[in-house]
Amino acid sequence: MLTRTALRRLGDRRRQADRRYGARLLGSAALAAVSAVAFGLLLTLVEGQWRPLWHLDTAAAHRLHEYALRHREWTAGLRLLSDRVWAPVTLRTAVAVLTAWLLYRRAWRLAAWAVVTTVTGGLVGLLAKSVVERARPALHDPVAHAPGYSFPSGHAMTATTCFAVFMLVLAPFVPRSCRTPCWCVAAFCVLGVGLTRIALGVHWFSDVLGGWILGLAVVALTVWAFEAWRVETGWDRTPVSDGLEPELSEATPEPGSGTR
Repeated sequence: MLTRTALRRLGDRRRQADRRYGARLLGSAALAAVSAVAFGLLLTLVEGQWRPLWHLDTAAAHRLHEYALRHREWTAGLRLLSDRVWAPVTLRTAVAVLTAWLLYRRAWRLAAWAVVTTVTGGLVGLLAKSVVERARPALHDPVAHAPGYSFPSGHAMTATTCFAVFMLVLAPFVPRSCRTPCWCVAAFCVLGVGLTRIALGVHWFSDVLGGWILGLAVVALTVWAFEAWRVETGWDRTPVSDGLEPELSEATPEPGSGTR
């Protein structure tokens, strides 16, 4: 039998956990809202051909293109990264393999989250391209070609959503001391994808920025939905840095009882 003091302390801990969890949920929602507003503003500037942004786009495209023409080995390395290592088909295949493993582990809801996040990112990106219909850079002596419209960058958006999926799913298996370096590697890859697309002359800088922002908005919204499901089903409150489902490293990550 718990004493009154112990019950009071337990109640205080739960209230503190609830407040922290509520703050994280609000943070995810706020991040999604800010990302959506930022993307809308960027889209307005792109459609309105705002001159400062236009000058930034053209300056970055031409300077990187000149460098690519002078350094063919550098360009070949960029094409390998962009067309093979960081290509959308490569990253989506990796997410598909990860999803199959989650299904094998019976982490049904986390698998659904990974699929929805990745597919939604791809579909939203295609829809935005079709609406904006922005032409890709037309450079003299191009070093690479890409089909379709330019804004937002599908490569940048796919990298943002896929690397977020990798980190948020696999975090429970990474020692705490190694999580920050892993997040830094993921961020480096996302930034690297954007650099390769601009340097190869197939995207404007604002295309890449739009892909990053829109991808971040998709991730924030789906994370918010997953976290809301956890609190509704009575699971433990945990920081996102521990992964969306810290129980994934346990024998049964999603017990049939649905309670923790």
